Amino acid sequence: MDAGFQVKRSATRLCSMEAIGRHRGMRMFVAAFGAVLLLLSPVAVVRAGEPVPLLAYAARIAGDDARTRLVIEFDREPAFSIHYVANPVRVIVDLPETSFGLKPESLQPRGLFDAIRYGGMGAGASRLVLSANGPTEVTHAEVKPVEDGKGFRLVLDAERIGQDRFDKLLAEQQWTGTVPSAKTDRPAAAPRPKAGVFVVAIDAGHGGIDTGAIGGVTKTEEKHVTLAFAKELVERLNHEPGIEAFLTRERDEFLSLPQRVQIARQRGSNLFISVHADTLRQKEIRGATVYTISDKASDHLAADLAARENLSDEIAGIPLESEPAEVADILIDLTRRETQAFSVNLARSVISSFEGQIKLINNPHRHAGFRVLQAPDVPSVLLELGFLSNKEDEKQLLDAEWRKKVSTLLADAVQRYRNSAVANGG
Repeated sequence: MDAGFQVKRSATRLCSMEAIGRHRGMRMFVAAFGAVLLLLSPVAVVRAGEPVPLLAYAARIAGDDARTRLVIEFDREPAFSIHYVANPVRVIVDLPETSFGLKPESLQPRGLFDAIRYGGMGAGASRLVLSANGPTEVTHAEVKPVEDGKGFRLVLDAERIGQDRFDKLLAEQQWTGTVPSAKTDRPAAAPRPKAGVFVVAIDAGHGGIDTGAIGGVTKTEEKHVTLAFAKELVERLNHEPGIEAFLTRERDEFLSLPQRVQIARQRGSNLFISVHADTLRQKEIRGATVYTISDKASDHLAADLAARENLSDEIAGIPLESEPAEVADILIDLTRRETQAFSVNLARSVISSFEGQIKLINNPHRHAGFRVLQAPDVPSVLLELGFLSNKEDEKQLLDAEWRKKVSTLLADAVQRYRNSAVANGG
């Protein structure tokens, strides 16, 4: 393990996470990842000139399936707003940018809430998502000074309500602020590429409140693994003649799935590669996989993975809206067959580059209805580097030399694809 794997545990955590190293049998293996784990402390990275985030330093929850109280303590007075989302029922608490220095056990789901997530949403905002087990309303919310005068306490009292009342809350609420919706575009138009430049969008999966998968041994979050690899890949691609690569996200921030697609299209991308490192129940399965889009999954594993990846916006508490017609065409009718054919060509080029060099899953080219691959005019693939549920894959994913090797192989595959496209007038 190398200290160059610059990951930091964001305040975003799934509250069901166990403390690292709790199982004695894993201690020796975890020790090998000490350099990484030291970097996983709950600290906020503040760039020069940016406001200092709030610090949420303590929390507690109590109650039953009729009433539940949640209390969070901050170093400064927080502004907040509350919204509701259906299918499934979620209570959304939006906050200014906040560093969550909470113990994982302090917000274990109980009472009205089956799951609790918190973390960054980008654009100077953070979010608390309370997944409820039925129609729920926050009937009382207030901020008051902590007794010792050294902070402020946000108190939320929630109660079970009837479906009619919840439907009325949904109908009457207004969403305001900077937190993205499922259709949010980045406000500023990106510069168009120079003529003749082959533009590649590299999308580091997950981010912010959406941690992605969790490593079986080190408890490393997928969002950090994908960003570390994506940065390595972009640097490598930008040394290739005629190629200009960029990141859809450059730090630990949340982007909705439609945002990722839109960023690629705004930048005039010729290719889109979304990087992931998921987990499976079958811990023995390992190796890289390349996915392309299809309205019908190639197999059960691909279908299950796509279903999970497509839940990213739901995890962040974003109300899903109907897809534009051009997206529906991609998923149902596959009318943009040319784009799909180019995507398949890219997948084959990647697999050809990987074969004999790194571990591949059986049948490494698979397909399913991934929402992040829906750009109708940008050939796109989703690359699963390996599985964090497999200890061999996890060890490799955290190794700088392995990442460098894979990024070089992938850059070679992209360059071969580009050369073929240029030769054929693409």
